[in-house]
Amino acid sequence: MVGMPSLNRTEAAERAAVVTPTAYDVDLDLTGGGETFRSRTVLRFTARSDEATFAELAPARLHSATLNGVALPPSALSGERLALTGLRAENELVVDAAMSYSNDGEGLHRFVDPADGATYLYAMSFLDAASRIFACFDQPDLKAPVTVSVTAPPGWLVAGNAPARAADKDGRWEFAPTRPLATYLVSLIAGPYHARYDEHDGLPLALYARRSLAAFLDAEADELFTITKQCLDRYAELFTERYPFGHYQQAFVPEFNAGAMENPGLVTVRDEMVYRSAVTDKERELRATVIAHEMAHMWFGDLVTMAWWDDLWLNESYADYMGVRVTAEATRFTGAWTTFAMSRKSWGMRADQRPSTHAVAPAEVHDTELALLNFDGISYAKGAAVLRQLAAWLGDDVFLAGVDAHLTAHRFGNATLADLLGALGTAGDRDLSGWADVWLRRAQVNTLRAEITRDEAGRYAEVAVVQTAPEDHPVLRPHRLALGLYDAEPDGTVRCRRRVAVELDPDRDGGRTPVAALVGQPAADLLLLNDGDLTYAKVRLDDATLSAAAHLLPAVADPLARALVWASVLDATVDGERPVADLVALVLAVLPTETDTAVVETVVRRTIDLVARYATAQARPAAMAMVAQACDRMLTAAPAGSSRQLAAAYGSIGATVEVARLRGWLDGAGVPEGLAIDNDLRWRIVSRLTVLGGFGPADIAAELDRDRSATGEQWAARCRAALPDPDAKARAWDLFVRDAGISVRLAEASASGFWQPEQRDLTAAYVERYFADMPEVTRVRKGIGAETIATAAYPRFHVEERTRRLAAELAARPGLTAVLRRVVADSDDDMRRALAARSVG
Repeated sequence: MVGMPSLNRTEAAERAAVVTPTAYDVDLDLTGGGETFRSRTVLRFTARSDEATFAELAPARLHSATLNGVALPPSALSGERLALTGLRAENELVVDAAMSYSNDGEGLHRFVDPADGATYLYAMSFLDAASRIFACFDQPDLKAPVTVSVTAPPGWLVAGNAPARAADKDGRWEFAPTRPLATYLVSLIAGPYHARYDEHDGLPLALYARRSLAAFLDAEADELFTITKQCLDRYAELFTERYPFGHYQQAFVPEFNAGAMENPGLVTVRDEMVYRSAVTDKERELRATVIAHEMAHMWFGDLVTMAWWDDLWLNESYADYMGVRVTAEATRFTGAWTTFAMSRKSWGMRADQRPSTHAVAPAEVHDTELALLNFDGISYAKGAAVLRQLAAWLGDDVFLAGVDAHLTAHRFGNATLADLLGALGTAGDRDLSGWADVWLRRAQVNTLRAEITRDEAGRYAEVAVVQTAPEDHPVLRPHRLALGLYDAEPDGTVRCRRRVAVELDPDRDGGRTPVAALVGQPAADLLLLNDGDLTYAKVRLDDATLSAAAHLLPAVADPLARALVWASVLDATVDGERPVADLVALVLAVLPTETDTAVVETVVRRTIDLVARYATAQARPAAMAMVAQACDRMLTAAPAGSSRQLAAAYGSIGATVEVARLRGWLDGAGVPEGLAIDNDLRWRIVSRLTVLGGFGPADIAAELDRDRSATGEQWAARCRAALPDPDAKARAWDLFVRDAGISVRLAEASASGFWQPEQRDLTAAYVERYFADMPEVTRVRKGIGAETIATAAYPRFHVEERTRRLAAELAARPGLTAVLRRVVADSDDDMRRALAARSVG
C-alpha cells in the first residue's frame, strides 16, 4: 500500500495553532465482507474562525463527508488528506467511509487462523496509521477523548482502550469515552478471542488470545497476571499518579510487527509470547520486560505524550529503562540488567555507529517517515543506558522526584525535552543543559580503555581510564563508572574485592583520567572497567584481563560481570580489532561452563552470525564445528529439562552439520534426556535440516500438516525459501518481492530463510536482483513492513566488494524511500566491517 504524504513538523505546528480536537466518536461496522469495513467518524474541534486545515483519511471509498452540516466535494480528499475550509469557532466533521482491512500489521489488521478458520482483527494506529481506521488529526499533540462503538458478528469479543458495555443481541458494543489520547494510541480487538480475567487493587485485568491458543494462554495466565500485578505495584510505589486508564488488558495478537504496543487500557503483544513450547528463562525474562516496558508507557507516552516525534526518547528511552529496572526490582527476573548489558545495549551501540546514527533527542525530525526510522537501538537502548547513567549521577531519589514532578505537571497533556530537563534540574538543583547537549543532542559512542602499569611487586604503578571518540563525532562525555577488582578466592571462585568509583570529566582531564586510589594497590586478577554497567560506552579490556579471561571467567560469581567481559570481546570482534577465531576459541574454552541463559544464548547467536560473515569460506567450517562442539559440551553438562539445556540445544542445532543426528532427534533417537522435541524446537531442527539439504518440499509439507498454525505457516515459509534448489529460490523470491497480498510476517519469514551462508553459490545471482527489485517493494509496502522486508532480504552473507558497489549505485539513485536508503546504508556498513575483519584473521 502506498501511503499518504508524510506529515511534516511545520504542517503539524501550523495545524496545532489552528485547531483543538475536543472529542472523537468512531463507529465501526465489521459485519461486511473480508475486504473492507464501514467507518463513521464524528470529530468535534474548536478552531480559529475562517481558517483552513486538513484531516487525515485513507479510505477505500469515501461515501460522504460533511463539515458543520455542509457536504464536502469529492475533490476535498486528495493524497489521503481531507481539506477543511471556512472553519468556525466550534466545528463538527462527519465522515462515512469504507476502509480496507490490512495485512501489514497496521490499520485494522485482518487475520484468518489456519488452525480453525476463525477471523481475528486488531487495530494498530501507530505511527500515522489511525487514518486507515477513522478520520483524524493524526499528530501526537492533538489529543482528545475517543468514544468507540463497534458492530461485530454475533459471538465475537470486542475490547478497546476503555471499558465496554456488553454486546447486545445484534453484536453492538458501546465503549466509554477514553481519557484524552493521541490518535496513534487508539486500538481495539475483535474476533472469537479467548479471555482470562482477574483484578488487582480494584483494577480489572484481562488477557486475550486466539481460540486456537486458549490452552496455552490458560497455562501461562498465572505467570502473566503475577508479573502484571508486580509491575503495577512497583509503578504505584514510584509515581504519585496511579495507573490512570480504568482497566489493564493485554491482547496477544497474530502477525504483529513489533514486540508490543502501549495502547492505554489495551496493550497489544505479538502472540508468540503465549508460549506453546518450552522456552528458556531468557525468553520468559524478555516477556516480563516487555510487560514492564509497555506498562511504563502508561505514564511515559500515554499520560504525558511527546509534542512531536523529535522527543520520541521521552517515550521509548524511559520505557526501556523503566522496563528493565522494574523487571529486576519487582519480578523473579532479578538479572534483567545482565541481559540488558549482554544484548540490549549492544543493539544500541551498533545503531549508534552506523551511517544512520542520530542523537537520542535530535533537534528536529522533519516528518513522520523519518520519525519511523528513529524507532531503533538509539531511541530505545542507548537512551535507556543514558538514563541509567543520569540516575547514578543525580542520585536515584533526585532522579525519581524529578520524573514524578514532570508527570504530575503534564498529566494528560504533552511535553518536551526542555520540560523534563527543567523538572530534573529543579529536583537536583543543577543545570542539566550541558549534560543534555553531549548525551542527548550528540550522536555516536565513546570508547573507554584502562591503561595500566605494574611495578616489580605486582602492584599498580599507574592506572588511568582513557576515553576516545570517533573522528567524525569528536565528543568526549562525562561518565560516572566503577573499576571492579576481581580476584580468585581460596575455593577458586572469583569475586570483586573492591570497587573504585571514577568520574570522567573531559573538561578537567581531557581524555585521560588517572585513578590515584589504585596506585600502590595489589594488581587484581581481573580489572573490570565499567563494573556494574552504569555508563554507556564501548569498553576495551586491558591485555592482562583478556589473557586471564579464558581461565578466570568461568569462576566469576557475578553474571553481570561475566556478561560485561563477553560484551567487550564480542564488540571488539565486530569492530575487527580481534579475529573471529579468537572469539571462537574463547567460546569453546569458556562457554560450556556458563550458567546464565542470557549470556549463553546471546554469545552463541552472535558468534554463529559473526562466523558466517567474518570467517572466510575456507575457515568457516572449522570455526562452526568448534561452536557446535562448545554447545554439545554444554548440552551434555546441563541438567535435564533445564533452561540451560534448551539454550544449548538452540546453539547445537544452529551450528551443526550432522544431518543424521538431527533426523534422529525428529524421530526420537538420541535425544538428550529432558529435552522435549516440541513444535517450536522441531521447526528449528527442520529449518537446519532444510539448509543442509536433509529435508525436501514433501518433508516440509508433512511438518506443516503436523502443525497447521500461524507459527507453523511462518516456519514452513522460511524453510521453503531455505531449500538448496534453484526453483525453490525463484518461488521464494517472487513470494516476498512480488506478492503484496501476503502478510508482512510471511514475507519476512520467506526473506529470512532465503539467504544462507552455506548457499552462496546458489544465491549469487540474486544479489543484483535485490538492488533492482527492492525499490518497488518499499514503494508498495508501507512503514514497518517495508523496513522489515528490506532488512530481512538484504544479501548479508555475500560479503564481497561487488555487493558494496551495488549498494553504492542504488544509494546514488534519486527517489528512494527513506526506509530503503537507510536499510541499504546500514547494511552496507555492516558489510564494510565484515570485509575489514577478514583481513584481521
